[in-house]
Amino acid sequence: MSPGRRLTVALVGLVALVVVGWFFKDNSSGPPTQTSKPVVTSAAQGETVPGANSGLNVEALSKLPAEAGKTWKLIEAKGPFPYPRNDGVTFQNREKRLPAKDSGYYKEYTVPTPGSPDRGARRIVTGSEKEVFYTGDHYSSFIVVDVKK
Repeated sequence: MSPGRRLTVALVGLVALVVVGWFFKDNSSGPPTQTSKPVVTSAAQGETVPGANSGLNVEALSKLPAEAGKTWKLIEAKGPFPYPRNDGVTFQNREKRLPAKDSGYYKEYTVPTPGSPDRGARRIVTGSEKEVFYTGDHYSSFIVVDVKK
């Protein structure tokens, strides 16, 4: 085999390995999941926290920063919001950290960060089926919020 042919075969083999590796990596990795079980809010009625079946950890609203509770009250009252151009808008879920849903399913709201010169990184994201999610790190991670606790 000529040196030029060996180089061509080696390059084709290398490209094939890269493509196969990329394919397996892409198919074996999914969104991060936690092993938290749904939290039951009413044992007598068997109600679970909306969104608890997402695989994300569930946390009581009372355990989050106080500003998250204030934002939740504004959401329930339908405003007024501190950032009206940004609050209540569609959350695109581009990072794919939340369960995949149709466009328009999620809405996001700013949770103010004291001392921050801008909106900060904290958000509450709500789903059309009454799910409430919180991120303190600008969509890198989420938890499900139990708004009754």
